[in-house]
Amino acid sequence: MSPPRGERPDVGQGVGRAGLVGSGPMLVALDIDGTLMTYDGEISADLRGVVAELRHAGAHLVLATGRSVHATVPVAHELGLTDGWAVSSNGAVTLRLDPGAETGYEVTDRITFDPGPALRLMHAELPDAHFAVEDLDSGFRMNKLFPTGELSGHHEVVDLEDLWSEHVTRLVVRSPDHTSTDFHDLVHRMGLDEVTYAVGWTAWMDIAPKGVTKASALEVVRRRLGVEPARTVAIGDGSNDLQMIDWAARGVAMGHAPQPVREVADEVTGTIDDDGALDVLRSLLR
Repeated sequence: MSPPRGERPDVGQGVGRAGLVGSGPMLVALDIDGTLMTYDGEISADLRGVVAELRHAGAHLVLATGRSVHATVPVAHELGLTDGWAVSSNGAVTLRLDPGAETGYEVTDRITFDPGPALRLMHAELPDAHFAVEDLDSGFRMNKLFPTGELSGHHEVVDLEDLWSEHVTRLVVRSPDHTSTDFHDLVHRMGLDEVTYAVGWTAWMDIAPKGVTKASALEVVRRRLGVEPARTVAIGDGSNDLQMIDWAARGVAMGHAPQPVREVADEVTGTIDDDGALDVLRSLLR
């Protein structure tokens, strides 16, 4: 839950690294939901404007999100990002935005895993849970429909066994009767060692290939762009942003981020209600 509007955490909390040094282009990694976009799906005009200014100044703006590709690209275009790079599916998919491509993008990296072992373990513990696997170009296959608006794209209900019939980029687990704390306890008890997982604000878990995070994908993008490590910035608000905030030379947590995310950050900005990312992006122009 976000703090009340206008109530800001202490900016600068968690500062422990030197931040940006040197010269040359910056790579600015941006989470979408709860960072750039409100929970009502709005991005402020001011934020769109400062993104354009940073692009004009030569910065590489890279969306890094848990969203699927088909839900990432429209946001990139709304921000005026029609070329460059984006990271989707919590790092399992990297795409190069290309206005000349038929779809507006090209998938350059796609990392998959066998969801079967984790899915069978989770289903044994949570037999009433919702399970879904990501279909890269279209949407999700699931054992039963998720609530409206929680997953994007085309939804196909299939038998549970069909969900592990092939390797996938992501497995989603949703169990409304459990809390995020329950999920963390469950994972520790089960010992899911062959995958990477991130627990959401509620009883929601994204399971990805082992070692795959937003940070792992962003490091590949950084090297491709030739950006120095000391010229990297990341802003996020969720547990799936923790590694990328730690990865960046200047890692920023939104004010409503969970405590572990705020603790790893170099600084904490305002909440999404405050448009907290705006202050950080404006500071980069200075």
